[in-house]
Amino acid sequence: MTDSPADPAPEIGEISVSGWYAHTDKMAKVGFLTIARRLPALVSQAVRLAWAASPRDTAVAITLSLLSGAFTAFGLLATTGVLSALFEAGPTPDRVRAALPGLILVGVAAALRTLTQAGAGWAQSRLEPQVGRIAEERLYGLTSRVGLAAFDDPDFHDALQRARSRGVAVADEVVGTAINTLTAIIGIVAAAGVLGVLHPVLLPLLVLAVLPDAWAAVRSARMRYTTMYALIPARRRKWIIAELLADRDPAAEVRSFTMRGFLMRMYDAVATAEQAVMLGLARRQVLARVVGEALGGIGTAMVYVALGVLLAVGAVPLAVAGTAVLAIRSGQTYLANLMYATNRLYEEGLYFTDFLDFCSEAEGRLPAGRPAKAPESFERITAENVVFTYPGSTAPALQGLTVTIGRGEVIALVGENGSGKTTLAKILSGLYEPDDGRVSWDDTNLADVDPDELRDRIAVIAQDHTRWPLTARYNISMGTDKGEPALVAAAEVAGADQVVAELPHGYSTLLDRRFKDGHELSGGQWQRIAVARGFHRDAPLLICDEPTAALDARAEHALFERIRRHADGRTVLLITHRLASVRYADRIYVLDHGEVVEHGTHDELMALDGLYADLYGLQARAYSA
Repeated sequence: MTDSPADPAPEIGEISVSGWYAHTDKMAKVGFLTIARRLPALVSQAVRLAWAASPRDTAVAITLSLLSGAFTAFGLLATTGVLSALFEAGPTPDRVRAALPGLILVGVAAALRTLTQAGAGWAQSRLEPQVGRIAEERLYGLTSRVGLAAFDDPDFHDALQRARSRGVAVADEVVGTAINTLTAIIGIVAAAGVLGVLHPVLLPLLVLAVLPDAWAAVRSARMRYTTMYALIPARRRKWIIAELLADRDPAAEVRSFTMRGFLMRMYDAVATAEQAVMLGLARRQVLARVVGEALGGIGTAMVYVALGVLLAVGAVPLAVAGTAVLAIRSGQTYLANLMYATNRLYEEGLYFTDFLDFCSEAEGRLPAGRPAKAPESFERITAENVVFTYPGSTAPALQGLTVTIGRGEVIALVGENGSGKTTLAKILSGLYEPDDGRVSWDDTNLADVDPDELRDRIAVIAQDHTRWPLTARYNISMGTDKGEPALVAAAEVAGADQVVAELPHGYSTLLDRRFKDGHELSGGQWQRIAVARGFHRDAPLLICDEPTAALDARAEHALFERIRRHADGRTVLLITHRLASVRYADRIYVLDHGEVVEHGTHDELMALDGLYADLYGLQARAYSA
């Protein structure tokens, strides 16, 4: 794809080719010694995770790998006896018969090695899905338990994205690669042990034969990892552009603003630059492999020359030399496997460490055990001198705020954007914990109560409610089992029964068009479902945060009437910008920059002629204009 003269090349910012290499200094220093030093810790972490997933399969995989190495060594040593018998003087039939017991041992060793390798592979293939499952469960178990404020912390959010994007995905691969690394090490030890038994001089020959391949493997892997690391910004940008081209949410605006050509040019610019880097990587890797194989050929030739000299001077018999060749070949094969496995393990281990570090951080953010039992209800909720600052922010969202809510009251929080209304509501609902101050239900300090137990006593109708890709039933009941009458009653009170009546499968209709037989709702219909969700919880405290944002005037009026009727005997905390809806609240708190600047009834606040009266007058004039 080429740009027309009228279409300048798109700006690709941080993913220009020169920028790709700005972050490679750290990875460029990665060498074999760095990998070797980190290897024991990675293997240990992987084995612990595997053991947690399945002790039996872990033990079987490791034990059979050890036995496979032992049978490899035994088979090589048995080969010496076979070759000795075959190289002896005498008739061929006699030599074959003399070699037969050794041949049987070699065959048995080979068969046992094959069986143990197959068994180890079977145990490893069983381990990987189990490891993947417990890693995912650990990650999502933690993300769903940490305090909500953690998601407002940029550092925590970045750590979570790293853990989710690849960290948890490589957990099973790390375990498999760790076992492959152990297997390769065992194989090399077996080959080296055989050479040491045959003749001490033969052991250095193994090093001479395998070093060039080791160098080439490490260098090639280092090149690849350095390039992949440098390409992260490019691939992130390409992924974002791909989402814009293929995702449902931006599809309408992509077409309305005829963005396709621009986005395709942007995608092509990124993809072309990425392609150039990958082609350069391929060229450099081929060169490294050619050099490594050339040096390996020289090393192998030197090994054969050394063996020839040993044979010529009578230092080793011919049978031992033949076995040595087989052992060296076996060692080379295991070394190639080791180099591949260790480099994979190091690379995956970096992402795996992101996962482990995130889990450790998240566990440190879990709330400590709370001794007090959450009260079933209350006579009064009090927030005293509450202070709260979002992570990474310098200015507090709430500063010394105090409010009182009596049982059965309808309390309204009003104020301009950023005044702290929603933050206060989240603190009162147990989603945030104040940095200072105290929130109490009667004499019970909520800081001493299990947050999940408290949340069972609170229902929230949020403006930014989640549109769950579940059935209408589960979107209202949220997985609770209160029976059909409770479900229908909540839907009727919220007016969601009319929405459900129009669905093709009623409460069993899946509310997501991305799935087969799925159905999509309008914003107002979703709002009624969310309101029914709050009513279905039937809690002593109902918090309504802009519950009518997506409703028209008629539906808004009807909903507030329903909330007033449903609030009979319950306590309602109402947050809204539409001040006409709070006129009949028992008490109104006016917030400004995280502080309560006014409070009272509608009439009292209008008589005060302060911020509330000013905001109310602005809205009234807008409606009467």
